[in-house]
Amino acid sequence: MFGIYLKRELGRRKKAALVIALGLALGIALVITVNSVSAGMTQAQDKVLKSLYGLGTDMTVTKARSAPTSGSSGRPNFQFDASSDDSDEKQSSDRVMTQGGQALASSVVTKVAAQKGVASAVGALTLNVTKVDGSFTQGKAQSSGGNTGNSGQGGPGGGTGTAAPQVQGGGADFDVNSYSVAGVDVSDQTLGPLAGSKITSGKTFTAAQTNAKVAVVGKSYAKENSLKVGGTLKISGTTYTIIGIATPDSSESTTDVYLPLKQAQTLADAKNQVTTVYVKATDSQQIDSVKAAIQKNISGTTVTTSADLAETVSGSLSTASDLATSVGKWLSVAVLVAAFLVAALLTSSAVSRRVREFGTLKALGWPSRRVTRQVVGESIVNGLLGGALGIALGLAAAYTVTAISPKLTAQLGGTGGAGGMGGGPGGGGPGQQSAQNTMEIALSAPVSTTTIALAVGLAVTGGLIAGAMGGWRASRMRPADALRSVS
Repeated sequence: MFGIYLKRELGRRKKAALVIALGLALGIALVITVNSVSAGMTQAQDKVLKSLYGLGTDMTVTKARSAPTSGSSGRPNFQFDASSDDSDEKQSSDRVMTQGGQALASSVVTKVAAQKGVASAVGALTLNVTKVDGSFTQGKAQSSGGNTGNSGQGGPGGGTGTAAPQVQGGGADFDVNSYSVAGVDVSDQTLGPLAGSKITSGKTFTAAQTNAKVAVVGKSYAKENSLKVGGTLKISGTTYTIIGIATPDSSESTTDVYLPLKQAQTLADAKNQVTTVYVKATDSQQIDSVKAAIQKNISGTTVTTSADLAETVSGSLSTASDLATSVGKWLSVAVLVAAFLVAALLTSSAVSRRVREFGTLKALGWPSRRVTRQVVGESIVNGLLGGALGIALGLAAAYTVTAISPKLTAQLGGTGGAGGMGGGPGGGGPGQQSAQNTMEIALSAPVSTTTIALAVGLAVTGGLIAGAMGGWRASRMRPADALRSVS
């Protein structure tokens, strides 16, 4: 009887049911759209952070930054001698420096790995190599290069270095080129600089190549310098055989050249030293407690989590993310409340127009609870119809956003404060960068099953709220009300 009556009543009141369903649908569609766009923002931000951190890294540990010593400029100096007899003499010199001049003892990696909640820890050494090529005529020339990073990459720690040669007693013409080098622990490449890249040509390091003169080169750097697998690369007098080309998972590369850790330590005269310790926690819920434990038990270090790093991301990605998480969610709540209220009022109004019908049913022996159940059933069906329409509209909106794929920019800037931020591969940490580097990310709007389940739940909730209002109104009707409506 319930089903037959329900079907008949919904058929008679198609327009009213459609109005209620559409009101709920708009609110539910907005919730799906905001949630899917927020999820897309999170994915975009993860891509940005992976370009610094590498896949699977929950935090990094670096040396706490100290004030520069007196008289230290922090810039590499190059001394060239020109023969008094020769003119236009060609000169070349490499200067290898640890990123930011901050390094930790390799033993810190073992200490970090021993902390409670740490699943694994891997050390890496990030270097800046500044290469000066040129010629000069008689006299002595001294060139001083800036604190440079990645050449032509645009990634963290990037920027082509410049130098203004200072010439005494002659003329000079020098080109300064800089690039980043990362020393990789070849025994565990699941964390660290190479974890955020895929080998698209050649192969990666093997565990046996702990001190081999081999290199993996970033795709952009290889293209810029016409480097291929099987070729060679010379750094500070040492020749390395290129065994692979690495393509970053994100749109930007943060490291130009990857070497076995021991080779990088030899180049920089930094035996048993690392600049960054990459840490993976046993549980993502324990990241804050692991960070606190490392800071407490290992002095002289700075621990940076992905949450800390996310605060340094600015640009349209950050602005859009803030809008989606604040304005968007509050707007969704407001629209949903309005939709639920309108559905409840419309249902109550519809019940008021059915005084004769419900009064007659009560006169025939229907108890109030049966009348209430009938009204609630109709409202739930209207709610589910609104949910179906809302899901369809929300999916269409999410698909449109993904199809358009609007471009968002993310600027990776320094925090500036003491201690700085932890180092990413090739970047040494945003706190050690003086310039901001811009990445471009395509926005998508993925819809998860959780979002769909939320939409269904909202539809049922809206139906129950409207049914409760209508049922309460119907339960207060008496048979006498039906007789008065006839007269």
